Amino acid sequence: MTNDVDKVLLSKEDLENITKKLGAEISRDFADKTPVFIGLLKGCNPFLSDLLKNVTIPCEVDYMKVSSYVGTESKGSITIINDITTNVKDRDVIIVDDIVDTGRTTSLIKHLFEQRDAKSVTLCCMLDKPEGRVVEVNVKYIGSTIPNEFVVGYGLDYNELYRNLPFIGVLKREIYN
Repeated sequence: MTNDVDKVLLSKEDLENITKKLGAEISRDFADKTPVFIGLLKGCNPFLSDLLKNVTIPCEVDYMKVSSYVGTESKGSITIINDITTNVKDRDVIIVDDIVDTGRTTSLIKHLFEQRDAKSVTLCCMLDKPEGRVVEVNVKYIGSTIPNEFVVGYGLDYNELYRNLPFIGVLKREIYN
């Protein structure tokens, strides 16, 4: 499976450092609050799990399953497969996603929580791919900015494969072409 990767962009150690740094920043910024972390499934799983180990404030966690990709291409729309069960009215919400690429999913989900009268909606992503952006979105907490390449590992997949890699790497083009 690792033979399907051209190069490693972020090692296991890099990812540990990212979650420590972001966990400390969020804990500082929300020191007097009890935020609700909303993980966007499935890709957020390893990132959110490791991030929460580094958050030192009281918090809640819920998940939303959304779909926006088919293979390596964004569909241009999102589908909510499973919604959260937590009432976010007057709550501080932190949306946690694996990657912000086109910005469509993150923007739409942020707007959804604003419509649900969340007190605040803050975005946290493991990876930011600004070259792929078609919708502008303000992400407060970014683990790493990456080039416009198709990446897998640490929750990121290609057709549900490679999520279990302990690093983030660029998938070889011959795999998906």
